[in-house]
Amino acid sequence: MVAALAPLGLADVLPDAPLTVDSPLADRLAYAAAAEEAVGGVISMLASAAPSPAGVTTTTVTIPGADGHDITLFVSRPDRADGPLPAVVHFHGGAMAIASAADAGYRHIRESLSATGLVVVGVEFRNSGGRLGAHPYPAGLTDCAAATRWVHANAADLGVSRLIVCGESGGGNLTLTVVHKAKREGWLDEIGGAYAHCPYISNRWLDYPDDLPSLRENDGYFISCQQAALLGSIYDPDATHTGDPTCWAGAASDEDLAGLPPHVISVNELDPLRDEGLLYYRRLLAAGVPTVGRVVAGTCHGGDLLFPATMPDVFAASVRDVSGFAWSVSA
Repeated sequence: MVAALAPLGLADVLPDAPLTVDSPLADRLAYAAAAEEAVGGVISMLASAAPSPAGVTTTTVTIPGADGHDITLFVSRPDRADGPLPAVVHFHGGAMAIASAADAGYRHIRESLSATGLVVVGVEFRNSGGRLGAHPYPAGLTDCAAATRWVHANAADLGVSRLIVCGESGGGNLTLTVVHKAKREGWLDEIGGAYAHCPYISNRWLDYPDDLPSLRENDGYFISCQQAALLGSIYDPDATHTGDPTCWAGAASDEDLAGLPPHVISVNELDPLRDEGLLYYRRLLAAGVPTVGRVVAGTCHGGDLLFPATMPDVFAASVRDVSGFAWSVSA
């Protein structure tokens, strides 16, 4: 992993950005745009070194969103399938602020999942920053919920038996917050389970609380707490939703967690966000939710999914785990 990151200048601790969460919003949006270009290029480059999954076809569908906004979906399915398949509705990473479902790295993740025998639907939700414009909470969540409900409503046409929601980092937060939105609005039965990779959920990255020691231990390893806070500050610019579990899953109460479908929370050992994922995992268990926790040793934030060419065994293990979970809740 370090050998792959070193030529990119990412093997050392990240330097601080020259702004804060109190900087003008325009400056923070400019930071997000620059981060999107840099991070997107790295993720796509790492993915392009791996062979494309065979036996998978991806098509593009446009559906109406809940608020009049059209949503692009990328639907990947195996070329050969006997009977209905489980579906994974996938929300890409990027702190809900940057990146695109069309990026090569996320397409590689989705098609690798599909090659295991799944229908995988990538959602081009509205970001709170980046090249697709500034759309703060709840725009991205609204799009992800609409896409999830569309897959459920069109299950027969899609050849889908049951669906899970899944995503990494900011997509992990969207995965968990879609579930909270579904519970709040009365359509939780449409979701079979949730799989969150390295979820970006605490919204406490500059507080360094005692219950999240990884924020200090791993700060600057591939991502930094400052970066997380800056991108989070454009998702909820006025900080008016800090206690809302449909904005930040880490804000969920015990009552919010009760009665949720099965979850998997997968974290990376060398990630500043490791402990917020583990804390959420333990709280789900305490609330009686069937939950599995997973720590991928020796990896940075999202590292099990970032290096399909240089760490194919680690990448494949995480793909198999998501696939196994999707099949388990579809039985």
